[in-house]
Amino acid sequence: MNLRNFILRRLLLSVFVLLGLSIVIFVISRVVPGDPARMALGPKAPQFAVDALRQEMHLDKPLTSQYVYWLKGVATGDLGKSLITKRPVVEDIKEFLPATLELALYAGLIMVLFSILFGALAAKYRDSWLDTFIRIMAYSGVAVPAFVLAVLFLLLFGYIWPIIPVLGRLSPGMEPTTITSLVTVDSLLTGNFAAFWDGFKHLILPALALAIGPLFQEARLIRSAMTDNMGKDYLAAATGYGIPNRVIMQKYLLKPSLIPAVSVMGLDLAALMGNAFLVEVIFNWPGISRYGMTAMLQKDLNAISAVIIVFGLIFVLVNILVDFIVAYLDPRIRLGGKM
Repeated sequence: MNLRNFILRRLLLSVFVLLGLSIVIFVISRVVPGDPARMALGPKAPQFAVDALRQEMHLDKPLTSQYVYWLKGVATGDLGKSLITKRPVVEDIKEFLPATLELALYAGLIMVLFSILFGALAAKYRDSWLDTFIRIMAYSGVAVPAFVLAVLFLLLFGYIWPIIPVLGRLSPGMEPTTITSLVTVDSLLTGNFAAFWDGFKHLILPALALAIGPLFQEARLIRSAMTDNMGKDYLAAATGYGIPNRVIMQKYLLKPSLIPAVSVMGLDLAALMGNAFLVEVIFNWPGISRYGMTAMLQKDLNAISAVIIVFGLIFVLVNILVDFIVAYLDPRIRLGGKM
């Protein structure tokens, strides 16, 4: 299979995945008890107003007809109107998505870089105190969710040791020019280094809260893979040829050992956005995860469906990217012998 056919095949499968996801979330959001129209207008709203809103939202029609109306809107870029913000959901997505993307990108960067570093160090110094520490942290990462770390960080740096800002994306009065809606990127593009540093400091704690758990789990995977590969014949042959240990570690040991961890990294990177909903609430981060949780509590059907579809699209794109990275790392599975 060549690269073009692989891309077309994955994109076609992705369309069916997103279509199936849309059906599932559409049905679930509508069978949950509660009248969205009544919740939007309040308990004191007259019944005729509720009926009018139900008719506007097509809630008076069968479920299949509701889905067809919604799917037609999605196909034309119309995700409906939010019952919470009273704005088109597309505008809400444009406003809130960049904040969560920026947070997930920084958390993903921390996760990838330090998992490789700690995994390589644990393999190099296996059975040492460092190896033991990384294994303990990996087990702790499974047991301690991100929102618990977020609360601990908030207490530590918000009250006990207030050296880092803990709330929001920027300090009051610090507003960079909007280009990409990513604060740190826009600040660098406009040369506003004060805003960049302020935005970066606001990102540290929520990004760490999201990244610490998967970071040590992936480090453990890398350590395990590197330890297994250390006994392979090709490494003994490379050592016999006099290749420096640094080259052996980076090129012949670390690179193939990353393959099992990369797939997990891809899933964790995509999951960071979904796992961010409580972290965003704790740190008052104006992201799409927090927006989605508010929509679920208020049963804002259009907002719920849009947020889930956005997350599903991100998962699909990340999985495709992971396939390319794995094919690059392992020549035996490259597409058509090229990448």
